[in-house]
Amino acid sequence: MHERKVLIQMSKKELDEKNISESAEEAVEAAGEKISKWNSRRLKYGSMFYIIIILVIAIVVIINIMVNVISKRSLLKVDLTSDSRYDLSYESINVLKSLDKDVDITVTSTKDYFDSLSAYWEGYYSSNYGVPCDVPYEMIPEILDKYSVYAKQGNGSINVKYVNMDVDPDIINKYKEHYNGSIGNGCIIVSSGERVKVFSESDVMMKMLTADENALRNQQLLFKFSGESMLTSAIRSVTDDNLVKVAFAKKMNGSVLYDEQIYGNAAVTFEEELLEKNGYDCTDIDIVSDELNAEDYDMVVLFAPSSDFTEDVIKKLSDFLYNDGKYEKKLIYTPDLSKTGLTNIDGFLADWSIKIEPNYLFDDENYILNSNMIKLNISDTDYVGALPNNKLPIISEYTREISQIKKNNDDVVKELLKTCDTSYTVDITGKNKTKGEKAERPVVLLSRKERSEEFKLVGSDVLVIGSPLMSGPVYIQQNESINNANVLLNIINGMTGKENSVVIPEKSLQSSFFAPTAGQLKGIRIIVMWIIPFIAAAVGVFVLLRRRNK
Repeated sequence: MHERKVLIQMSKKELDEKNISESAEEAVEAAGEKISKWNSRRLKYGSMFYIIIILVIAIVVIINIMVNVISKRSLLKVDLTSDSRYDLSYESINVLKSLDKDVDITVTSTKDYFDSLSAYWEGYYSSNYGVPCDVPYEMIPEILDKYSVYAKQGNGSINVKYVNMDVDPDIINKYKEHYNGSIGNGCIIVSSGERVKVFSESDVMMKMLTADENALRNQQLLFKFSGESMLTSAIRSVTDDNLVKVAFAKKMNGSVLYDEQIYGNAAVTFEEELLEKNGYDCTDIDIVSDELNAEDYDMVVLFAPSSDFTEDVIKKLSDFLYNDGKYEKKLIYTPDLSKTGLTNIDGFLADWSIKIEPNYLFDDENYILNSNMIKLNISDTDYVGALPNNKLPIISEYTREISQIKKNNDDVVKELLKTCDTSYTVDITGKNKTKGEKAERPVVLLSRKERSEEFKLVGSDVLVIGSPLMSGPVYIQQNESINNANVLLNIINGMTGKENSVVIPEKSLQSSFFAPTAGQLKGIRIIVMWIIPFIAAAVGVFVLLRRRNK
């Protein structure tokens, strides 16, 4: 009995040991399975970790490459300024999209140069007027970037590059063959083929961006940006197939042809703003001493001569327009508002069936500010052509009455602009206030002499404008509120056969604005394109690591 009991106890002990052994094996197996699963999970998350990092980096790089490529053909920048200073005008965009030639724009400085200009003028205005301000010269490289983008949408191209003449002074040698002036640091060179237009450092500093100093004295910041207007006009000039060469009569026997004090600004505006900026190649001449060869010029401008011409000068003008029977020459004449008795000039105009009357035109009902500044209407809409805004007024100040002389000849005289039917005349001496009834009267006349040559008509034209003050800076530069610039340009283009074009508007900059400098824009670009994406990637990696180690 005892032995049996011992055997039973021994069997239970063996059974317990066996069960313990089996449990241990199961535990080991279970642990092994857990370790295997953990290692597998670790491998999985580790691989995913590195794959995600590689993918994030690849995506950031690819996006930046795509953005850089797309930005060269499309505009990705958004102008957030209140005056849209970095946007190109509709007129400039049309010029760029219609390009069919390649244009090079070479800036003989680095982009940092424009930051230094801003800093200099900010200090100048602050010290002289006590007005802290931001002078945004960085607008120039910004709009140059946009020129390249818009040009790619047409058949031409614009290649902009910045060169350091201190490092490579020979870079401008290729321009010297076709440009006689000097080129130094801080210039902007616009060229296409053999045509070269150069803006000097002074042009860039003093003309492309200007401040109204009268406003500054009153603690107001009023800036005007002419850079776009100047650059777009230069592009149009160097690519224009129909280049009209103009002899602008600035002097007569060494003296200025017109009264500079009264007409100086209007003459400069007529030459530079209306003609040169719109593809006319102007050369100042002395109407007496300089040659007036038909081979050298297509048009002559006589702006408000204060003295009568000699018979030799009159013959020179007549020979130029006759052009040995080939005609196809043009002349523009505006009278001095106070001069009468210019016998030879009057005889020359009479030969073209036009007379300058000894009267002023006034209007008490259709005027701006006073009856001297009268509103005009378009007489020949077909000739004047389309305007950006037909509702803007055309203004003439102290206008001379001009009339057509009826003759039995072949002259074709067109009335292009006229007064309203409420205008009246005043004797130039002031002795006789009114003469005749109120009526419409011509202000701009175009006379043409022509003849038949084989199967076409050829002819020369004389354009007479009743007031030289129509091209004054106020009337021409305020082209978004006054139509003088576009109307006169269309008339001259129609006469010379150039395609109608509109004046590129200048920008009036507001004094309160968000205007980051070029350096700030560079910093913003780095932050948006690189720092923010990498911060996002780092946050993702951090989250992944936290989840991996849980």
